[in-house]
Amino acid sequence: MQGTATKRQKEQARLEHRQKKDAEKAQRKKEKSERGPRENGVDPDIAGIVPGPQPLPEGF
Repeated sequence: MQGTATKRQKEQARLEHRQKKDAEKAQRKKEKSERGPRENGVDPDIAGIVPGPQPLPEGF
């Protein structure tokens, strides 16, 4: 019977982990929808980033 109890515990832990991940995903989706539209169609996370080679840091 030891194996059955262990298997049940693992299944329960997997279920709890999946539920936690689903809740986090739903929260991120909700936050994203609440942010509203982007300004000028530019993602604020990448605004001002220039493509291509980046300048070397000072002292390099």
